[in-house]
Amino acid sequence: MRTTVGIIGAGPAGLLLARLLHRTGIDCVVLESRTRPYVERRQRAGMLEQGTVDVLRACGAGARLDAEGLIHQGIELRFERERHHIDFPGLTGGRTVTIYAQTEIVKDLVALQLDDGPPLLFEAEAIAVESPGSASPAVRFVRGGREQVLACDWVVGCDGGHGVARAAFPAGTGRTYAHEYPYSWLGILADVPPSCEELVYARGAGGFALHSMRSPSVSRLYLQVPNGTEAGDWPDERVWDELASRFAVDGDWRLERGPVTDKSVTPMRSWVHEPMRHGRLFLAGDAAHIVPPTGAKGLNLAVSDVRLLARGFAALHRHGSTELLDRYSELALERVWQATRFSYDMTRMLHAQPDGDAFDRQMQLARLRRITASRSAAAELAANYTGLPLPDDVAGTAESPW
Repeated sequence: MRTTVGIIGAGPAGLLLARLLHRTGIDCVVLESRTRPYVERRQRAGMLEQGTVDVLRACGAGARLDAEGLIHQGIELRFERERHHIDFPGLTGGRTVTIYAQTEIVKDLVALQLDDGPPLLFEAEAIAVESPGSASPAVRFVRGGREQVLACDWVVGCDGGHGVARAAFPAGTGRTYAHEYPYSWLGILADVPPSCEELVYARGAGGFALHSMRSPSVSRLYLQVPNGTEAGDWPDERVWDELASRFAVDGDWRLERGPVTDKSVTPMRSWVHEPMRHGRLFLAGDAAHIVPPTGAKGLNLAVSDVRLLARGFAALHRHGSTELLDRYSELALERVWQATRFSYDMTRMLHAQPDGDAFDRQMQLARLRRITASRSAAAELAANYTGLPLPDDVAGTAESPW
């Protein structure tokens, strides 16, 4: 089997890249180790930056997003029993964010791919990327119990932090920067309408809490918990009681409760792998970087990686220029580090620090007070949350609007 671009992984990054390449006239093949039902059920992020929404529309995956997505004009910060609204459009010149679950994005892109796109092979487990530094890389994979080879001109690894793509970088050609946070998130899905119109980030006496949603009838909520916590340690009533305590404000507001349908614990960590390219092998999304979910950057960073790659491949296909592909790692990492910094700042500002003292708490409150009292400070938060733009010199064109 042969193709121009071999893509490992059918998450949002791999599927979106395949869609953009297909619309540019570049052939590709997507290899996914899991089954289609498994891929379409994976619960992940649901907050989309303006740029993510724009590119999904541009590639033809915007119909359900526009019909079912929930546009948010801002977020609410809660601390010291006070409520403070951060107005995104007023602070960014009109930019918003949209709630639309990653599972739904994957379903939309899978349907498009199977309908009129290039090959998407499920239950095709990539086991090695061979000769990534040569002009003829290949992906060795197993499907139906038979080992096969996908010969490529280029390979893009969208297969997460434990995939084969990053492992194919020769020793000494890359470096990983990592940070582990001393707490985790306990997350629940509940069949109850959201108790708020926009996301609520709360810094309560017991620690951090987040109120989000998946739809007008399904709420998504999170609690800061110690590392090592098991989901079973928290019965449903205990979860609701703690959420109510951390969201509590002076005034007329009440947390609505309902049946919990899912409960899980997510460790908090940051890591970045540099560079994001070796030879003809590129990394995108979680294969190259992980951020804590506090800033809602993970999925959106994967999309920005893919937009850069798609423009680079389009320039090569149409004009024979490798300039953008050659700069991919540099350009992507600039945005990755800014998103990592933003996620780190949000996490440190809102979470109770297990080894912190009264001074640390006052520093957190001072930062929150600054954001809610200063338009310039609030505008900085809003600009990062709604998504920093791609560099001007790789802006989309009429041929490649993404």
